[in-house]
Amino acid sequence: MLPLLLSVSSGHAAIPAKEVRSYWRATEGPIKGQVLDETGKGIPGVNIQIKGTIQGVSTNANGEFEISQAPDRARLVVSFIGYKTQEVSVGNQTQLTIQLVPDQNQLSEVVVVGYGTQERKNLIGSITKIDPSDTKNIPTGSFDAQLQGKIPGVQISSNTGVPGEAVNIRVRGATSINADNDPLYVVDGVFINNNSLQSVSTGGKATSPIADINPSDIESIEILKDAEATALYGSRGANGVILITTKRGNFEQKPKVSLNASTGWSKAARLWDLTTGPEHAQLVNEWWINTGKDTPSLNRTEANRPFRPVSEGGRGLPEEQQTYDRLGELFRTARLQNYDLSLAGGTTNTKYYIGGSYTQQEAIIKPINFERASFKINLDQKVNDKVQVGVSNILSRTFRNQARAGDGPQGGLLQAALHTPTYLSPYENGVLVGRAGFDNLTLLLNNYDVHSISLRYIGNVYGEAEIVPGLKFRTSFGLDYNGYDESEYWNNLLIAGSPSGLATSSQTQFSSVLNEQTLAYRKTLGNKHTFGLLVGNTLQSDVLKRTYAEGRGFANNNFTQISSASTTAASQNWSKSTLASFFAKADYNFAGRYLINASIRADGSSRFGNERKWGYFPAVGAAWRIKQEEFLKDITVLSDLKLRASYGITGNQNGIGNFAAQGLWTGGASYQGSPGIAPQQLGNPDLQWEKTRQLNVGLDLAFFSGRLSAEFNVYKKYTTNGLLQLTLPATTGFSTYWSNAAEISNKGFELGIQSVNLQTSQLKWTTSLNLARNVNTIEKLETPLRYGSRDLILQQQGHPLYSFWVYKQLSVDPQTGNVVYEDVNKDGKITTDDRQILGSIWPKLFGGLTNNLTYGGFDLNVFFSFSYGNKIYNHNKFFGEGGGARDAARIIFASNLARWQKPGDITDVPRPDGVNVNNYRDGGSRWLEDGSFLRLRSLTLGYTLPKTWSKKVGLDNLRLYAVGTNLWLLTKYTGLDPESSASSDQNQQGIDLGTPPQPVGLQLGLNVTL
Repeated sequence: MLPLLLSVSSGHAAIPAKEVRSYWRATEGPIKGQVLDETGKGIPGVNIQIKGTIQGVSTNANGEFEISQAPDRARLVVSFIGYKTQEVSVGNQTQLTIQLVPDQNQLSEVVVVGYGTQERKNLIGSITKIDPSDTKNIPTGSFDAQLQGKIPGVQISSNTGVPGEAVNIRVRGATSINADNDPLYVVDGVFINNNSLQSVSTGGKATSPIADINPSDIESIEILKDAEATALYGSRGANGVILITTKRGNFEQKPKVSLNASTGWSKAARLWDLTTGPEHAQLVNEWWINTGKDTPSLNRTEANRPFRPVSEGGRGLPEEQQTYDRLGELFRTARLQNYDLSLAGGTTNTKYYIGGSYTQQEAIIKPINFERASFKINLDQKVNDKVQVGVSNILSRTFRNQARAGDGPQGGLLQAALHTPTYLSPYENGVLVGRAGFDNLTLLLNNYDVHSISLRYIGNVYGEAEIVPGLKFRTSFGLDYNGYDESEYWNNLLIAGSPSGLATSSQTQFSSVLNEQTLAYRKTLGNKHTFGLLVGNTLQSDVLKRTYAEGRGFANNNFTQISSASTTAASQNWSKSTLASFFAKADYNFAGRYLINASIRADGSSRFGNERKWGYFPAVGAAWRIKQEEFLKDITVLSDLKLRASYGITGNQNGIGNFAAQGLWTGGASYQGSPGIAPQQLGNPDLQWEKTRQLNVGLDLAFFSGRLSAEFNVYKKYTTNGLLQLTLPATTGFSTYWSNAAEISNKGFELGIQSVNLQTSQLKWTTSLNLARNVNTIEKLETPLRYGSRDLILQQQGHPLYSFWVYKQLSVDPQTGNVVYEDVNKDGKITTDDRQILGSIWPKLFGGLTNNLTYGGFDLNVFFSFSYGNKIYNHNKFFGEGGGARDAARIIFASNLARWQKPGDITDVPRPDGVNVNNYRDGGSRWLEDGSFLRLRSLTLGYTLPKTWSKKVGLDNLRLYAVGTNLWLLTKYTGLDPESSASSDQNQQGIDLGTPPQPVGLQLGLNVTL
């Protein structure tokens, strides 16, 4: 029999049990027991250790455990997530029953951090943990969109109502202009790609690679925000880190089958209010008359057909006086369905999780569709008491009909429906024709062919071994592979395919291979001193390969393959980047009161110059658990009080291209049919890491045994050596080059509050509120940069990123009906010099509010998200309030009917007038609107059958539920959705043009467990 290691209460070092038999008498037989929850049900997976030892046991599916040998006076440490840790005296007992008490303040909750886990009470960094079960039924394509409003300090914008499209996520603001601002995603230890592989243009929108992951496979999500929490990820941590842990089985768990099935419907809550055909004609006539180019008797018309303004209606009227509803033809009640099936369990030495899923979700605009099938298997095997190996695997296939959005007439679904005047018939001489420079909507819907297929694998294999007590070695190999196949075909009935058809195809392959080693040591000395050391290294290689082909000219519309085209063109590119990293971390805990962490990571990247490849990213943090001091222990109303502070530096290299620092040549420079080479990119050997230093101070509070708790953080981030593409004179032969030429700051606060408002044997009501504010400023930028349609976005020193650059409309002159703009330079003219920054996309306050109620078998979840103080440019309205100036070229919104008509009218809509161009000047502040909103993001009502009922039909659990999404929206924004953005480009956010809104939806579903 191996000697048992025990901690002697007198403070002696751990010694073999046989030498302390005078203290304790070893029992002859095993100790058996069961661990129960507050309802008396056995809890599987509870960790039980003999105090002072390393090894422990876990309870089986019924909460039962057995310890083969233990001293009769030993104490068992019993711990499980969500319950208070207990120490139980064994004495002379051989049969134990232990009932755990729920831990309201979750201080013992285990949180995943960089390369390990920690109890929440010992956290120094700012980390938010999310339970995906609260959000996974929100019908979005990707799990990150489901998290909106749930995380303090993390701004998430679902820019469109199309499932599977890119979501904008900013953790404590944005740190870069041209480098990537997205957080790092880590799935079961694998750094995954979150940048769209899309190459076929869809009007500025991009797909989301995160949508390849099935939300139902996720066990927990941790968001790391401050430098102490993210520093171990070094060059990856400047924009925050999102850690995803997928589901696994438990040792000694009987097989458990779970089924979740749901179906639902969604639709647009409302559509744009457009003028009727006669109203459109009336405004065009007014414009023509006010312009002075005509008289009322001429009544200018399209195709010389006179407009005869008449009353509302249109039945029996001439064609040009009717109203044609294209929006009703495009929008639909969309269907969605989702099925998840999983099997989890384990034996003494093996645990497993197998899951399969199918999701099909229509968009609210035809014919757009999102479809994902996924398969997951996680397997862990104990080789012996010291060694364990395992694998994680995610395989998915995602199909999309992709929507063209944003500006441009070619193939835009919403453009064809929204921006074609309502009086224009879809027919001419009985034939379907396009109007106003846009495709005929019916033809577009019947012939729309833009789709992509993503085949994704994310997996890793690991092995870990306990070399000596407290010292563990772990090695892992991970792979993220994405094969992305996209194609489109435009026949000759559509503008993009005129005159004889156009076909394109793109095949993209991305692979990221990751190898990591870590060595971790943890030691407790006596009862007060605990310290840990971690060292490790990472080797990563990313390869991107793309082949693009295009064909024009087809014999007829039955031929759609590029091989049938009369002219073809193709291109191919390949790029690779490598990253080598080394990191170390040390932590110390004194008596559970004083906590110190320090870490450093060194990253070497192939993307920078030879002398600039390496970046060094240190961090340090400390926490004081004030509640553990003697002077506060008697204050029972106070459950916890902890002060935290951290400082560190993180880096960024994403988004700049794999060869950004190098001078490049291209071999595609042919001349008169002869091959040649030419310079392609100007090198910059001094290009180096973009670095962000961050200071965070936090305070954790809990009262009334954890029934009321709060977490407050204030932070300041400052980015130097900002990666930026600078323009060059054309005489150099280059247009841009990469440099470190910007500095950006972010500062703000985060507040999270949780409360248990009511708790009885039948009724429980909890509330969670989070609030955050971030102030973003460009501290250094020598030359302002302009982005977006009509240069609406300006990046300028002294102002926030994504600021709106517009003409400030002061009023509409009641006497003349003309717009009065602010003449900034007082030169008596309104020119570009009079444009000014009036707000940005950044809210002054944002967050979410969740209420959970349970009563008997019923559960209710009500979740609101909100944003206050951000701006959005209503570009749809700009085009739709042209006052008749665009005649038959654009739609007119009904809001234009509130125009000035006679002296004395008070309105902000000027008179239709083609003489005074200022009345409808591009970039006027009239279309820059308040984007604040309060949204009922989701409402879930469920009912779980009593155990006695479900057992009778052979089920362990049966729950029925209904989920309503986006049921209510409070906003001043006159568009359809204050979160809309026409482009996925990070520098063109907040411009609403041709973008379908987030739909209102209803789902019905059931959860079954066998």
